[in-house]
Parts: sequence; C-alpha cells; structure tokens
Amino acid sequence: MRQKELRIALICYGGVSLAVYMHGVTKELWHLARASRDYHGDGPERGGVSAVYRDLLTTMESRHGLRLRVLPDIVTGASAGGINAVFLAQAIHSGHSLEPLTELWLANADVERLLDPDARPWSWAAKLWAMPLVWWLLRRPGNVVSESVAPETRAEVRRKVSHLVRSRWFEPPFSGDGFSALLFDALMEVSAGEPDAPLLPPGHPLDLMVTATDFRGFLSLLRLNSPPTVEESEHRMPIAFRSKTPPGGGENVAEPLELTMAARATASFPGAFPPLRLEEIDRLAAARGRRWNGRGAFLDRIMPVHVRQGSEAHVSLIDGSVLINAPFAAARGALTSRSAQREVDRRFVYIDPRPDRFGSLEQSIDRPVGFFGAIFGSLSTIPREQPIRDNLEALERQSREAVRLARIVKALRPEVEGAVDKLFGMTLFLDRPTPKRLAAWRTKAQQAAADRAGYAFQAYAQTKVAGIIDTLAQVVLAAAPALLLPDAEPIALRLRRELDERGLFSLADGGGGLSEAAVAFLRAHDLAFRVRRLRLIARRLSIDWEADETIPDTALEAAREAIYDILALYFAQESGTNLGDDFAVLAGKVMSDPGAVLDALAARRLLPEVDAEAEERLSAALDEMPKELRRRVLLTYLGFPFYDAATLPLLQNEGLTEFDAVKVDRISPEDARSIRAGGTKATLRGTEFYNFGAFFSRAYRENDYLWGRLHGAERMIDLVASTVENFSDGELAAFKQRAFLAVLDEEDGRLTADPGLIARIRSEVLAA
Repeated sequence: MRQKELRIALICYGGVSLAVYMHGVTKELWHLARASRDYHGDGPERGGVSAVYRDLLTTMESRHGLRLRVLPDIVTGASAGGINAVFLAQAIHSGHSLEPLTELWLANADVERLLDPDARPWSWAAKLWAMPLVWWLLRRPGNVVSESVAPETRAEVRRKVSHLVRSRWFEPPFSGDGFSALLFDALMEVSAGEPDAPLLPPGHPLDLMVTATDFRGFLSLLRLNSPPTVEESEHRMPIAFRSKTPPGGGENVAEPLELTMAARATASFPGAFPPLRLEEIDRLAAARGRRWNGRGAFLDRIMPVHVRQGSEAHVSLIDGSVLINAPFAAARGALTSRSAQREVDRRFVYIDPRPDRFGSLEQSIDRPVGFFGAIFGSLSTIPREQPIRDNLEALERQSREAVRLARIVKALRPEVEGAVDKLFGMTLFLDRPTPKRLAAWRTKAQQAAADRAGYAFQAYAQTKVAGIIDTLAQVVLAAAPALLLPDAEPIALRLRRELDERGLFSLADGGGGLSEAAVAFLRAHDLAFRVRRLRLIARRLSIDWEADETIPDTALEAAREAIYDILALYFAQESGTNLGDDFAVLAGKVMSDPGAVLDALAARRLLPEVDAEAEERLSAALDEMPKELRRRVLLTYLGFPFYDAATLPLLQNEGLTEFDAVKVDRISPEDARSIRAGGTKATLRGTEFYNFGAFFSRAYRENDYLWGRLHGAERMIDLVASTVENFSDGELAAFKQRAFLAVLDEEDGRLTADPGLIARIRSEVLAA
C-alpha cells in the first residue's frame, strides 16, 4: 500500500478582527489532523465533522490506494493571526482541545471587554463635552459607520464606538495586562481538560513562530568591503519555539508564560494596546502564582543582544505585522533537518481573509492617490504586502530547483548502482553483514568512490570541509554569545586558518585520494555525511521501494524504524548541548586558540564511537530483513559515497535529503464557493469598520467564525483530495456537503446572536 504524509506549514496573516475567521479555519485543520491521528492510531470513532474527515481518509485508502497521514508541523503567524498560531500549536503538541480558544474569540474579543478599566467612561455623562464630536463622527452624512457597517448592527457599533471615543485619549484604550491575562487563562483552560495523544508522531518536530516588532530596535553589524563593518538598526524580533512531539499527551509546546508573551507581543496593535514590556508578563506570573523557571534562557534566545546589554527590561514590542504580516520566510527556515519515513507532500497553506483588497486597487487605478492614502499606504499597506510576493516567488524557485535536482539524481542512479554492484557483487558473506564487515566494506566503497571520481573528488572533499567548518562555527557561536559577533563567519575563517596550519590546505594525498590528516578530520567531524547516508536509505524505503510488491509492508516499516533509530544517534550530536558545561568558556577563546576548540569538539562528540554503535544496530536490523530488502539497503549504504561525490557540489552542501517540491495553497473566501458565491463581501462581516467590525459585535464574530469553519472544511477536503489524481467531482461535492452539515450541527446551540444564521446557511448547503 502506497503511503504518504501531507505535511502542512500554516501561515496565519494579520487581519485585525478577521482573526476570528482564521480561528474557524485553523479549527478545521485541527479536526482533520485529529481524525488522521485517530485513523492511523486506531483512535475512537468520533462524530461530527471529525467523522467526515475520517471517512475521507478511509476512502483515500480503499478507493484510491493511498494511506494518507495529515501532519501540521509548522505553524507561523503575525498579529492576531499569531494568537491563532500559538493556540493551534499548543493543541497539536499537547493533544488538548482547541475549543477554549473559540470562547476566547466569541466572548472576549469585544472592545468593551478589552477596554482598560482605567480608560472606561465612568458614566453616560463622561466626557460630556465630547458628545458633539462623537455625534458628528457617527451620524453625519457619509460617516464611517453608515458607510461600512450593516444597518442591523449600526446601533450596537455606534454605542461601542461612543464608549471608545469617550475613553482616555492619547493613551491606548485597551489593557495590556488584561489582554495578557485573557491569553494566559485561555491557555490554562486549554490545558485543563483530559488530553488525547498529540496530533504528530512521537519525536516529530513541531515549529511555532510568531513575528513581533522591537519598537526601538538594536544595533547590529553588517559586513562591507569599505568600511569593513557598519551598524544598522534591527527591529524584527521573531519569537520561535521548536519541540519534539512527546509520546503522550498533556505536555505544553513551551512554558505558558512564554506562549502568552509571544501571543501578546505579536498582537500588540499600535495605538490600541500599549507596547508589551517584560514587566507585564512578570506581573502576570506573580498574579497567577506561577514560577517562570526558564525566563533567562528564553530571553537570551529571543533577544540576545538586549540581554547582553542588560536592556531587556526596557524592550517595547509592538504588533508583528508592522514589518512582517505573512511570515513565509520563517516557515521556509523550519523545513531544514526534517526527516521522513515515507513519501512527503509538503504544502505551505496561508489564510488570507481579504484577497478582495486587491480588487479595490483595480477599481481605483484611475483616481489620484490622496494625501492620507499615500501616507498610510507607505507606512503600512505596501511594506506588509510586498514581502508576501517575494516569499512566494522564492518558494516557487525552490520547488523548481527541487524537481531539477531530483531528475539529476535519478539519471545518476543506474551508473552508480552498476558501479556498486560491480564492486561488491561477488563479495563473500555480503548477505551476512557484521559490524566489522560493514566498517571494512564502507572503507572500500569510499576509496573506490574517490578513485572513480578522479580530480573531481578533491572539489567534493573541499565542499565537505567547507560545510563542516560552517557548521562547527555555528555551534561555537551559539555556545559563546559573549563574543558579540554578528554571525559565525569570523569563527569559520579562524577555524579554516587553523586547518591550513595543520596541513589541510590541500586534502589530497598525491594519488587522487585523501591525505591521512584529511581522513582523520572527516572521521572526527563529518556528521553531515553520516546523516545524509542514512537519509538516502530512508528515502529509498519510503518512496522508491514502497511500491515493490515483493517486499512486505511490515518489513519496510521495521526497516524505516531501524534507520530512524540510528539517525537519532547522530541527531543527538548536532547541537552543542552535550558538549559539557565548560565548553562555553572554551568556545569563547576560539579566536585565540581555535585548535583547542576543534580538539574538544572531536573528543566530546566521539563520532567514531557513534559509528560503531550505529553499525551494531544496522547489522542487527539487516539480519531481520528479507534477503532482497537486505541487499538493497546494504548496497545503498555502501554506495552512498558515489552518490555524495556526484551530488553534494550540485546541492550546495544540502546533500541528499529532500527533493520534494513545495506546493502553496491559499484558504480564503474567494477559494471556497461551494455554498455561496461572492467571496469575502458575500460572507464576512468583520471587514466592516476597516476590518475592526467583529470587535464591535458578537453577531459579526459568530458569523465570521462559522464561515471560517465552513471555508476551512471545504479547503481541507480539497487539500486531501489533491494528493491523488483521480478524485471525482461528485465524490468531492458529497464529502463537502457532509462536512458543511456536520459543522452547522455542531455550532447550532452555540451561535445564537443571529437566530437565523444557521438555518439560512443550512438551506443554502442543501440547495447547492
């Protein structure tokens, strides 16, 4: 049976009150991922929309021959979209429900709930002198409420706008402390219920990143030719978390105070909330009686320059969408170091509630740009939108390159496999490998690859060494932030000079192979080569050999588990966390004594000893494999030097890891028209009052949340169906209608602000 993982990197835009719509969408992704976990883990049969998604996965397997897993493993967001990202990541990692966030949005995302108690008008007569101004703003002909708010909610919006205008002036009207408390309490409520298992497999990495803006910024060094360095201010402050999925539910993706700080910072809308300062989270911790044990390490990670300068208490963070409204780059950065036990279909999915905003550009193209339009566009709209296009184009280039490289490697395969078969085809005991034999055969294969590559082998070796130096420099820099270096390049240059002094300027031995010093260096430090070799085997097991009916699925699964068990030995050596407490002191002296640092890295990581353990495990795994699979795995393991010598220079030090293209999908009202045509204008109400509409009316929030769920359900089904080529339109429509009706049934008792909302949409679903 063909298997595939649909891995989703979700990007949540900033969108002011349209974040309520985005929550509805993310809730459907959560339902789909939960159904996938239950389906593959023999979880309980659930009702509602989860049952529809489970039936969809069953149909994919029974009718279309694909056993599909849905893994949302990268989540990024900006502004209010960042709040959705934080809560979704917590639910994925912990196995808890996402329901408490629904109540946060519906009940608490209201201007009257968010107003700072000190800013509220103390009576109907507060700021009585301002009433004429309020009347003029809200009731004059062509006023903003009449122009942008539906008639049935104008009275409610006018009342709440009046309260807002008559609250304090020249200070943010909303409470920062109150907002932080709301977020923290909602996170605690998410964690209070009985958890299920996490939605990702044990050990699978989950990446969460939200954007924040450091209002004052900090000075960072840039390298030039002349002068050598200059100082520039940096205001971007991403707040990122990475966690390996635990085997059981109930574990937080990060400390809740840190998640609260991330959500509060990214959604600190300028003028509405005060900038977030660290003291606000400290007050929250004290008020809730929670110890923040990892406070220092967290701050050192997200604002290292401020921590070194002792200025972290004075940092003021404002809304992340000021500079980055759609954090695609963060999602791209999280793609590295992700292994796969089966075929991967990688998707970048972004939620854009208002793609119709570009239509207004076409409608107004003949009109001159107004005074305020030019100011606000240059300060906000243009800087937020342009990077989105840049990132999408970068993803497209990356995907084209992945396809090109996959084609190159496929073309190389017959020649490489022929060379390996010729080298080992008549070897005695090849079907009975032992750790000792594996080590000897591995050495023989590496020498043969060097001989066959000729003079090109030296270019390959230099590429390997350059990559090793860069990696070691990053490890040293991370261990010694007190060096105050802008990047790892000075460390890499110093390590390179040290190797030159050790006689490694040239790696050749005069006969086309490597010198003894070069071999010793690679054995001590070339961790990436070991990882690439095992990943090639994993890829063959997951994709190339899975369709072979002569190899049982159980044997392939056992082999994959064995390979990833061995990979874990090497992954444990990638960071500097196991180098000892005193390594930071040693790393701080790298510019004066780089040799001591290199020797310490070799002595503490002990890669040759890890190799011995790895080949013990590989030998045991090979013994358990059917004969044909054993031969394929063994020849791939031994033949890897041939592949690596041919492909590493092409892949610019990435090596044989992933050749899968990244596909991009959008979720918006314009893309989900099965129920109602017309897109955003026909469905969402939060767009009114300059996208603040849902903060002034619960009816609007309920409407947008429900449409978020419905549009999310439609696009989840589209995503799943797009992983095969023969999913019929009739099948698709039937699943969508079932999902729509299930969502409406689930929300029937909760969404009551507009009594006719559910009934109206249900009639449209049945009529479609």
